[in-house]
Amino acid sequence: MRIGVVGTGYVGLVSGTCFAEFGIEVVCVDKDKNKIARLKKGEIPIYEPGLEDLVAKQVEAGRLSFTTDLAEGVKGSAAVFIAVGTPPGEDGQADLTYVRAAAREIAGHLSGYTVIVTKSTVPVGTAREVERIIREENPSAQFDVCSNPEFLREGAAINDFMRPDRIVIGTESEKAAEVMKALYRPLYINETPMVITTPETSETIKYAGNAFLATKITFINEIANLCEKTGANVQDVARGIGLDGRIGKKFLHAGPGYGGSCFPKDTLALTQIGQKYGAPQNIVETVVWVNAERQKSMALRIIKACGGDVEGKRIGILGVAFKPNTDDVREAPSLEIIPLLQEEGASIAAFDPAAMEEAEKHLENVQWCQDPYEVAEGADALVIITEWNEFRALSLEKLGSIMKTKTLVDLRNIYKPSDMKGTGFQYISIGRPELRPDGKPVLRAVSGS
Repeated sequence: MRIGVVGTGYVGLVSGTCFAEFGIEVVCVDKDKNKIARLKKGEIPIYEPGLEDLVAKQVEAGRLSFTTDLAEGVKGSAAVFIAVGTPPGEDGQADLTYVRAAAREIAGHLSGYTVIVTKSTVPVGTAREVERIIREENPSAQFDVCSNPEFLREGAAINDFMRPDRIVIGTESEKAAEVMKALYRPLYINETPMVITTPETSETIKYAGNAFLATKITFINEIANLCEKTGANVQDVARGIGLDGRIGKKFLHAGPGYGGSCFPKDTLALTQIGQKYGAPQNIVETVVWVNAERQKSMALRIIKACGGDVEGKRIGILGVAFKPNTDDVREAPSLEIIPLLQEEGASIAAFDPAAMEEAEKHLENVQWCQDPYEVAEGADALVIITEWNEFRALSLEKLGSIMKTKTLVDLRNIYKPSDMKGTGFQYISIGRPELRPDGKPVLRAVSGS
């Protein structure tokens, strides 16, 4: 089989490469000539573990190619995937400008039956709109439109594509459904569930899934605030409720709030969809507000750890990506926390294994360092914002010897309080008792919110 993928961003590049791994001939199309030129040279424009090697393997095998010519991607393809960006507009709704443009251009190159697949995250009704656009542009075209949302986690995208929890296919055409099932045939070996449903249901599943996960994160963060006032341990609470099969243990890790390219955008879009159809999503609206306030409160927490004043103080930041194993800083807590600290007079030194180049586009007056120890040199406080593995086994003795003040603010709970006792650090984490430099807990600690 042969398919075309329109858009070589995160979703398009990962999906196209993984389909090629399935043995399918894939042509990835993008208007960005520079990006296509880089891809042809083997340069990957995004950071995703394992992707560079997989792209090289599929290109060498002749199953994966890159072009700026849309006709080349459409011609002879059993399916053409639309995987262009859908950034949030000023009102929070997903901007479908690129989706509509792709549909119009694809229409002009269709010859023979083709399944047009919306892979981008799009509002309910988009598949129908794409169908209408193509019908208007090319009334004689033989095609069906299918919704096939992606569920790829940055940092684990290849595994998520190869071993997904489910495949969702939204179409009312049996012929289109058969084409889609043929594309995903290798997953039958793993007995991957396939949800065949209507386009509207498929589109809703994507938003509902992300909104529910964002709600779990926000819920445990609220519980963490309570734990800090009572002396309870949020990690034990999360384990205690997560062992209930009805709840599950995933996405119950308290922290500085969710970020990234999906959760902020999709929760906001879902609230707008609810307003549009007269079905307000009150819970999700609250989640959006609470998460925004959560990120702001983390800056206040850091200021409090520094005695209530960071004027003229050096604050070291470990991790600026919204999560480990990615260079993505979109809606990352660091982009909220760092400027707030700077407004209060703090000087910032930071390190991230992958995201500093991207973060530099959004943050000013930050000293970018080569490693965590350069960050800690002379720091009044060291703050862990992203839970990279590189930060899990730092030499506390070395850190203490080079820091001005031995204060560690662990916003990801990657260290155990028991390990911090006897180190001389003031240790502040999330949803757990604060430790004084003498190792004694400070009960009923007031959170930064």
